[in-house]
Amino acid sequence: MCGIIGYVGPRQSQDILLAGLSRLEYRGYDSAGIAVIDGDGQLDMRKRAGKLAVLRDDLESTPMPNGTTGIGHTRWATHGGPTDANAHPHLADDDKLAVIHNGIIENFAELKSELVGDGFAFRSETDTEVAAVMIGREYARTKDLVQAFRSVVSRLEGAYTLLAMHEDHPGLVVGARRNSPLVIGLGEGENFLGSDVAAFVEHTRNALAIGQDEIVAITPEGVEVTDFSGAPVEVEAFEVTWDASAAEKGGWSSFMAKEVSEEPEAVANTIRGRIHEGRVEIPELDGMDDFLADIDRILVIACGTAAYAGMVGKYALETWTRVPVDVELAHEFRYRNPVLTPRTLVVSISQSGETMDTLMAVKYARSRGAKTLSICNTQGATIPRESDAIVYTHAGPEVAVASTKAFVAQITALYLLALHVGRVRGAVDPMVAVEAVTELEAVPGKIARVLETEQARIEQLAHWMADTRSVLFLGRNVGYPIALEGALKLKELAYIHAEGFAAGELKHGPIALIEPGQPVFVVVPSPRGSGEMHKKVVSNIEEIRARGARVIAIAEEGDVAVLPAADEVLRIPLAAPLFEPLLAVVPLHIFAMGLAEAKGLDVDQPRNLAKSVTVE
Repeated sequence: MCGIIGYVGPRQSQDILLAGLSRLEYRGYDSAGIAVIDGDGQLDMRKRAGKLAVLRDDLESTPMPNGTTGIGHTRWATHGGPTDANAHPHLADDDKLAVIHNGIIENFAELKSELVGDGFAFRSETDTEVAAVMIGREYARTKDLVQAFRSVVSRLEGAYTLLAMHEDHPGLVVGARRNSPLVIGLGEGENFLGSDVAAFVEHTRNALAIGQDEIVAITPEGVEVTDFSGAPVEVEAFEVTWDASAAEKGGWSSFMAKEVSEEPEAVANTIRGRIHEGRVEIPELDGMDDFLADIDRILVIACGTAAYAGMVGKYALETWTRVPVDVELAHEFRYRNPVLTPRTLVVSISQSGETMDTLMAVKYARSRGAKTLSICNTQGATIPRESDAIVYTHAGPEVAVASTKAFVAQITALYLLALHVGRVRGAVDPMVAVEAVTELEAVPGKIARVLETEQARIEQLAHWMADTRSVLFLGRNVGYPIALEGALKLKELAYIHAEGFAAGELKHGPIALIEPGQPVFVVVPSPRGSGEMHKKVVSNIEEIRARGARVIAIAEEGDVAVLPAADEVLRIPLAAPLFEPLLAVVPLHIFAMGLAEAKGLDVDQPRNLAKSVTVE
């Protein structure tokens, strides 16, 4: 959840830390803090509850001494509320040691009891301070920061990334990771650590991915990585494919507004390089075709928005591969003793590649003999490295907490996977595949048309509905997951009651929620490709309209059957039924953003949420 950054080099660390934290604030914004070792070798620290701007204002009014070694942290609260005392960094060893942490230390209570018994006192409610005090105790014995770190991390249980520095060792930052992200940025005469590459991409695109249970020590001269036992390890190098400007607003009112505008580009970039002469070939899957030809089941695991992308992808996977597909919430998957075999393909979906529930589900699936494939948007992330194969989405950095462009990119990647596997298995007719590829290649332009023709109208509609307290969403077939996604976005951003239902379930209970004035969004299937379903959904509209609902229909251009029944009709371009979700979701993203803005809410940083859920 939290964002962390470390720096050693010739430049003033305070500015680098604050700039990095501003790009990491999507990971948590309950509090923020930095620590630096100044030119006199003294450690100074400043931390404040609230968003990063509170810390910035504090530093402007009372500047810290400059230094060239530093660590910074932006927090999503787990242990202890969002207060100044609970903010990171935490100090130990007579305030000469500073520690920051992302994750949860599950055995902190036991360790804290041991430390209290030894006479140590605590100034916060956090599990992080326990780790800081333990490192300080070990350092007092060894005077070796790396060795002290190694002694402590082997005793910690749970998910964590820890960074530490000590005023006895200016020019050194030590980090460790277990089940939580940490990457290294390689500069010239300077080096960086971060919870993701956004922390340092302004300064370098050269990065190293740290593996599970590894410790890193960075100095201006170099990087040393070992495992928890002290043995040297090789680390995977990669180049960040986007620059710092991609993670900036660029004149947009919010990151979410910018990212919604980038949905066409996200789809196009995910397709690029994977279609050759009208057929899908995913280079990352080279060498897996024999296995894919023999699979007898596909299991998709994900959480939240990614799970809804998986539900959309299920229709394409079953249609084009003729393999049964199940979609499961990652946090439920490994606790129910699922049936897995060597012929099972487990597909995980995570924008960040660090979602803890999904990561643990991937590890479980591999331990049970299944092959795992990750769909991910973040290079160097943990889930791809724990998987047998990876399909990157290339959506670019997504900073707003509520996912938009990553969602359409995930669906696109699933469609590409379905066509690739269907071709390998001989399950999809070549002409059908060519038609599907043609449809997929047309999607970016069609999303752009929705943004051009409907966005202003949808934003006006959202403004009119600013006082709405409940919105329902209906969909059928591939429209059902889109209804769920529309409801989730409204909960996340506008903090109002919202529910998504399968339209066929309406008469089985949810129709009792309909009362005069109740807004209901309905994702209407095309009358061309799914005429029977179209008639049934129009009947649903008439049923709820008769009970006083206010109906906003999302329907394809030229569909006149919805006009007498709906109060508002939002149009999407013509598309084959399987490809309609990529278009129909766009108005729902715009509406949720518009309603939140009309209510005066922060669409980029909704309350209680963080972008990457790195704890269970």
